[in-house]
Amino acid sequence: MASVLVLIPARMHSTRLPGKPLAVIAGEPMIVHVWRRAVASNIGPVWVATDSAAIAEAVDKSGGRAVMTRADHASGTDRISEALQTIDPDGSAEVVVNMQGDLPTLEPASLGACAALLRDPAVDIGTLAAEIRDAAERDDPNVVKVVGTPLAPSRLRALYFTRATAPAGPGPLYHHIGLYAFRRAALERFVALPPSPLEQREKLEQLRAIEAGLRIDVAVIEAVPLGVDTPKDLERARAMLTSRP
Repeated sequence: MASVLVLIPARMHSTRLPGKPLAVIAGEPMIVHVWRRAVASNIGPVWVATDSAAIAEAVDKSGGRAVMTRADHASGTDRISEALQTIDPDGSAEVVVNMQGDLPTLEPASLGACAALLRDPAVDIGTLAAEIRDAAERDDPNVVKVVGTPLAPSRLRALYFTRATAPAGPGPLYHHIGLYAFRRAALERFVALPPSPLEQREKLEQLRAIEAGLRIDVAVIEAVPLGVDTPKDLERARAMLTSRP
């Protein structure tokens, strides 16, 4: 496996849950839970990329590493691109994993499954999905679906990402999970591209890569981890992580 670096972008200014990286879950800030899961994956060094001194201090206090970035980035992908130049200016890391800072219940093995997709030299970007089992999610525009062609029982090649119910007809639908493993050259190309037409229409950044001809493969995992976007999500995360032994 190529040299892997895990970067976790984190900012304080969430619209629906301001300050969420520092929200306390089971005695620790959420960003620390996410960092610990990334470290437990054992796929490579882990850094938090942030524009907040408070987030950096919380990570440092827990034994992690944080790097400061500009506050004006349009996306987490742009933030990790800046952080990568600071942390690894010589280009030692060949694969960069972008792990969202609001996934405190993500199983560590899922990071490894995502990064492992890049063992195939034809793949530019790896990501995750899980089969939709809740009927209400099929038509929910807040649930992003990945449309892909099966390559193996737990692997797809992504053809499209959409908020619509797709594809039509009988068969499974897949809930996209926003964690990405980039080949370094693909990340550099991606952030240099302007927003694409379908990206702007669907409000899905990954469509920029599809429209540019970058290949995205998908590892299908068993369940969607809880993403913390609202106060209700935060209470669910607290209940889930407090109840663990």
